[in-house]
Amino acid sequence: MILIVDFGGETVNLIAKRIRDAGVFTQIVPHTEVMEAVEQYHPNGVILTGDLEKGSDDEPAIDQRVYELGVPVLGIGYAMKRMAMDLGGSVEESENLEYEPVDTTFDNQSRMLKHMDVQSLTWMSRGYSVTRVPEGFIAIAATEHLPTVAMEDSTRELYAIQFHPEVESTSQGKDILERFLFKVVRMEPNWTMASIAKEKIEEIKARVGDKKALCALSGGVDSSVAALLVHQAIGKNLTCVFVDHGLMRKQEGDEVMEKYGKYFDMNIIRVDAKERFLTKLKGVTDPEQKRKIIGEEFIRIFEEESRKLGDIDFLVQGTIYSDVVESGTGSSQIIKSHHNVGGLPEEMGFELIEPLRTLYKDEVRTLGEEIGLEHDFVWRQPFPGPGLAIRVLGEVTEEKLDILREADAIFREEIAKAGLKEKIWQYFAILPNIRSVGVKEGGRSYTHAIALRAVHSSDGMTSDWARIPYDVLEKISSRIVTEIPDVNRVMLDITTKPPSTIEWE
Repeated sequence: MILIVDFGGETVNLIAKRIRDAGVFTQIVPHTEVMEAVEQYHPNGVILTGDLEKGSDDEPAIDQRVYELGVPVLGIGYAMKRMAMDLGGSVEESENLEYEPVDTTFDNQSRMLKHMDVQSLTWMSRGYSVTRVPEGFIAIAATEHLPTVAMEDSTRELYAIQFHPEVESTSQGKDILERFLFKVVRMEPNWTMASIAKEKIEEIKARVGDKKALCALSGGVDSSVAALLVHQAIGKNLTCVFVDHGLMRKQEGDEVMEKYGKYFDMNIIRVDAKERFLTKLKGVTDPEQKRKIIGEEFIRIFEEESRKLGDIDFLVQGTIYSDVVESGTGSSQIIKSHHNVGGLPEEMGFELIEPLRTLYKDEVRTLGEEIGLEHDFVWRQPFPGPGLAIRVLGEVTEEKLDILREADAIFREEIAKAGLKEKIWQYFAILPNIRSVGVKEGGRSYTHAIALRAVHSSDGMTSDWARIPYDVLEKISSRIVTEIPDVNRVMLDITTKPPSTIEWE
């Protein structure tokens, strides 16, 4: 495997995705834990990466032993500056921290850049310049203004590039990463979903043995794939619990029980907890607090169901890698605490089984198909565990939930009628908790606004807004304001992720 060491920044997950897409397993760890991670994973190669920041005394450093591991090490972005300074080179700071495409000249006879085009665009910041490479290194790429934007010491297997190969603006970026993986590190592209499925099932069998497990089944793709994977490992020793927290979409609770009860040959229990969750959420407006309340209440319900069933040792969750990253890990900041990560209580009566914790959303879908999950389950709309609680901004009430359910149902119906159901990755309605003046039935109204969100993505880590045809949007808007008395305005969210997130809370 390849170990990615994170100094902090937005593109670390993109690097990980590019490497996994090439058929190589990789794991991200914070720069403060690099040697512990080396002991745990025994990587074939290491990538150091991070975004550039202004020079200061508290710039992130790294254990110097990382340069002496005896495996190839590649520094990207800030990590080239770090490597140059750590190994005796000279670096000059600049005030220009903006990232931009830059014409770059490659030494295509060097080990790292061999057979690349001599001239191509790369995406980088000119926030620093390596003015003297460390002893043993040679410069292997330059721009008009920077004499060294890549360097290598092929004897010690140390490489560094100032530009970012993971972004599309670097025209040969994919080739450069694959050159490092397959020619420098000499990896084999054998990380496949078939091998992952087999490995995960064997791991679960070995860990659980003859003991019993509960699965938190929401009906979404993540929990469905986790449930089927564990079921294939331990059979009837798994019981799935569907907690109907009253925060589902229109008629979704009934649909989950009907479809999953017929499809899965496993034990499924439905818990009606609507009043319980709404009581806990009464008066709560902070989104992080909502997530933590919901996360803890889920666990308490599973503990109660466990006591009814007898001796249950394990809880299965459909936690995926983006949940972990966005909840704040290592050098990454907290974007939002996912209820199944940052929202979990410190004390639980279970050991967690999270077979998808190292996988991104698109990888989970592929794994689902690999283990035999039907198409409709695999490509079901992503739906957050906290449900509509984080799509109703501010306090959650039954009245607001009913308004949002109707608007969301209309949105989904019209998207399906337009033949866009599987062409848009995720689409849903939001109740922003604002009222606006309007005219309905010939008189003044002062009622709710509805926002529509539709995005294209593969892994949920980045997204672009979907360009829905105007005539479809017109039909959706007309139906919402006509059929829902308490709505007089419809808005469209056209923001990418980043800087926004896909959900509003």
